[in-house]
Amino acid sequence: MKQVFQDARSAEITVAEVPAPKLLAGCVLVRTAASLVSAGTERASSEFASKNLLQKARMRPDLVREVLSKISRDGLLATVSSVRSRLDQPSALGYSSAGTVVAVGEGVADINPGDRVACAGAGHAVHAEFACVPRLLIARIPSEAVSFDEAAFTTLGAVALHGVRIADVKLGDVVAVIGLGLLGQLMVQILKAAGCCVLGMDISDERAQLALRLGADAVSTSSSGFQDLCLQHSGHHGADAILIAAQTASNDPVNLAGAVARNRAVVVAVGTVAMDIPRRFFYEKELDFRVSRSYGPGRYDSAYEQKGIDYPIGYVRWTETRNMEAFLKLLADRKLDLHPLVTHRFPIARAHSAYDLITGKTHEPFLGVLIAYPEFADYTRQVKVAAVGRPIASHESIRIGLLGAGSFATSTLLPAIKRVGGVEMVMVGAANGSHARHAAEKFGFRSCSTDEQEILNHPGVNTVVIATRHHLHAAQVVAALCSGKHVFCEKPLCRNEAELSRIVAAHDDQTHTHRTRDEASGRRLLMVGFNRRFAPLAVRLKSFLREVHEPLALHYRVNAGFLPSDHWLNDPLQGGGRILGEVCHFVDFLCFLTNASPVEVETRSLPNPGQYSNDNIVCSLRFPDGSQGTISYLANGDKSYSKERIEVFGGCAVAVLEDFRRLELVRDGKKRVFRSLMRQNKGHRGEWKAFVTAIQTGAESPIPFRELVSTTLATFALEESRCLGQPVAVPVAVPVAVKDLHRDDHAPDASGLDRAS
Repeated sequence: MKQVFQDARSAEITVAEVPAPKLLAGCVLVRTAASLVSAGTERASSEFASKNLLQKARMRPDLVREVLSKISRDGLLATVSSVRSRLDQPSALGYSSAGTVVAVGEGVADINPGDRVACAGAGHAVHAEFACVPRLLIARIPSEAVSFDEAAFTTLGAVALHGVRIADVKLGDVVAVIGLGLLGQLMVQILKAAGCCVLGMDISDERAQLALRLGADAVSTSSSGFQDLCLQHSGHHGADAILIAAQTASNDPVNLAGAVARNRAVVVAVGTVAMDIPRRFFYEKELDFRVSRSYGPGRYDSAYEQKGIDYPIGYVRWTETRNMEAFLKLLADRKLDLHPLVTHRFPIARAHSAYDLITGKTHEPFLGVLIAYPEFADYTRQVKVAAVGRPIASHESIRIGLLGAGSFATSTLLPAIKRVGGVEMVMVGAANGSHARHAAEKFGFRSCSTDEQEILNHPGVNTVVIATRHHLHAAQVVAALCSGKHVFCEKPLCRNEAELSRIVAAHDDQTHTHRTRDEASGRRLLMVGFNRRFAPLAVRLKSFLREVHEPLALHYRVNAGFLPSDHWLNDPLQGGGRILGEVCHFVDFLCFLTNASPVEVETRSLPNPGQYSNDNIVCSLRFPDGSQGTISYLANGDKSYSKERIEVFGGCAVAVLEDFRRLELVRDGKKRVFRSLMRQNKGHRGEWKAFVTAIQTGAESPIPFRELVSTTLATFALEESRCLGQPVAVPVAVPVAVKDLHRDDHAPDASGLDRAS
């Protein structure tokens, strides 16, 4: 399908062929008929992207501070690589569209294929031939009399409607609208439908006259003239409410609003304007200044928008969905006239012309700009991409199919794989077609898809790399193993013991199949992305500890940083929480240093003042030989400080590893310091080199499967301890399948847990 993108570096607009989106649970798949180009939001985004790095830095000093902090923490080269990765990712444009439902996802019962709907939401209602949109960002078009062109205005109409509701206007109120662009014109008509006296102001005479034709009682193009109008139409009291729909960096609209308002009036900022409140008018008149947030309650609430948890109508009358429905009802009742607002219409193949128009390149006046789509578009979920570089022709080569193309995969994992070499990029899959296409083009995959079965069943793929969200890992690992592929899965391996049991069973079945039927083909390996044990400084640290023959005291401090409670990682169903999703890394590292798995763990949470989601914790791990590990995982620190610090004491020796950039080793009064100056190295390249070598040589997995299971069980036990508030024993009875797998390779210690690293 065709989709519109913008380059973050140059602001160049492209129309690319990408795989159609996957239909997700709780969502609706829509064939787009028309979408609206926002002259405000999208123009601002385009103008920012077109600026050079210095200009961007001046506009976003907060991002500059983040970059400088990252340089001090991670090193210059790592920071440059991260920034480049972010800039390389094209932006999907659009947030207001209309079309026909093609299919509905699991859990959607009140929308049916064939329904005509309006769609909302950045990242969902994009400029593309097909869109997968969450149910509560969908509103059914109530009448055939409402065209797709009109319905494409619904998101902006909901913004206008919510602004009017925030102003709390009533029948007969005198309402001033400052700024008569597309948003202002919609407000004028909505206010007239509500029985208000509407006064409009815009510096453009053409837009002012259009507002007059669409129902405004009076308009002006000058501030002084507008003040006179407001006095004349209000009995010299001033406007009851003022809606600011302008978009400018100037504070003039707010100043003007204060001047034309009556005592105790309401001023609402709906557009993007400077908000330096002038004390004189706002104090003397005791004005109420309000900011209207997008298109209503539910916006920016992931539980509402992504999970479909609606607000009860008895408590929240007008949500963003109900605002969309109300706007469509106004259209169906012919209370609004949108035809005069449409000034331009471009087919999607010429979408770049729409952005040339709104950014002023054509020097042509405009208002409503629509993108039109073909009535019949192919729902194709796989797109071939020209391979980059010379392919590896050997039948024994490592041929990768990647599931997941998010920021971690494209900024960290794939660059590490490419640097190691010895692999052939076959296919990349992601639920978002634009992400899949971008990763394919950047890293040389032959094709991209939004159908994971295409990768799992691809005869040319012999190694599946899983970099999706956590709730998908277990099923994808099992499917890949059952397909006879090598598997590399980013942490965590799974979310619970039931999923772990299925993985163990699948791994055992695959292993026995290999042993009895296909010995020559080589064992299929399962690897989890516990990269830190492969970092060069970590390997040196481990070597230093070989001379210690007594229990160790280990402390791993993690300055993890704050994540909002609604972040997907904190979602019990998707991410599983930060213990499962991140602390597992540090459990594995302590197991690596001690050559053992913990037998008992305990997790204690710091008192939660409200903003944290059980992510300030101190974990204790007791190992069979008496070694004691502590993991302090904290979200309440300053993120400019070092993120990770490991201290190890034992055998009259001390080792300190700081952020995988500085290692200090002390023994017999002698100190040795090793540094990685320009780049932090957490071992991503090392783990892939080890994985590739193991596949090529037919060796065991770099992290034996038994250890993966033990670390996973220990992580589950940490979460259980947090919930129970008491120590928890880590299961030592490894499933029979795992014991059988290693019975010829390692001898277990007295505890029943293998201590081989």
